Amino acid sequence: MSSGEQRLSEIQGDGVNEPKDVIELVRDVMRTEAEAILEATKRVGDEFVKAINMILNCRGKVVVTGVGKSGAIARKIAATLCSTGTPSLFLHPAEGVHGDIGAVTSDDLLIAISYSGESDELRLLLPALKRIGVPIIAMTGNRLSLLARHADVVIDISVEREACPLNLAPTASTTLSLAIGDALALATMKLKRFTKEDFARFHPGGALGRRLLLRVRDLMRTGDRLAKVKYDQPAIMAYVVITKARAGACVVVDDDGKLLGIVTDGDMRRAVLKDIDALNEPITKVMTSNPKTISPEALATEALRLMQLHSIDDLPVVDDDGRPIGMLDVQDLLSAGIV
Repeated sequence: MSSGEQRLSEIQGDGVNEPKDVIELVRDVMRTEAEAILEATKRVGDEFVKAINMILNCRGKVVVTGVGKSGAIARKIAATLCSTGTPSLFLHPAEGVHGDIGAVTSDDLLIAISYSGESDELRLLLPALKRIGVPIIAMTGNRLSLLARHADVVIDISVEREACPLNLAPTASTTLSLAIGDALALATMKLKRFTKEDFARFHPGGALGRRLLLRVRDLMRTGDRLAKVKYDQPAIMAYVVITKARAGACVVVDDDGKLLGIVTDGDMRRAVLKDIDALNEPITKVMTSNPKTISPEALATEALRLMQLHSIDDLPVVDDDGRPIGMLDVQDLLSAGIV
């Protein structure tokens, strides 16, 4: 018997007789947590307006604190605030009263999360923060608690019941706390007019950052990697420069270095299959005239769109005078994670 089957057998021994009962247990947890959030939407009012204005007007950073499960939620809220344009950090209450409170200044703002509002760690931390002059947003299920009394704004995170069958483990209340934290962060983000480009700057290593930040100039092939042939050269020179540059295509230029056309490796192979003497013909007879081009300042995603639209793998990059300064290969986009 597998460990999963053994556990199911134990559950069945407790009165859950069918797999469908297990499924219903899972659904009940999800429904309870969803209902807690929906019920809380009815309580949204002026305290949220005040809290968001406090975050918007904060001259320093938003410090988020909590103990236990609330601490885990506090960490996530701090991370969400940071990634959406609001400087933030997590402060563990126990570490705070042992020196870490030194990271907090009167320019900062505190968001404290505690369902009871009476945790021992917060009892020690709150008076010290009040002495510094830090304004406090409390997220608590107890409006009469110590935390609520110290706070400038109180956000109610009370729930009718936890999703825990024993109504003990913080579940619905922590889910609600997380949703409220997200609401505060994202409402602030919108009011700050935080853009996709701003978001990308905070996530340069992610896929979104690459799509919004990388430009053609960051990926194009230049110098010895740019295969180039003059218009008066024989077609065989395309093979030479393409091979030397380890490229898939070469550009054809006039006497002023301006782009006339492009010759791909595929163009050459098709021409030779048709007529072996094509190698000695002028390259202008093999090239594609007036090819699609792109600016070095264009986003890499725009280059990808253009290449997909016209079913091409190589895209010449030209300056304002129409001179080729680089070549973008679809493989470059693949390597950069744009595709």
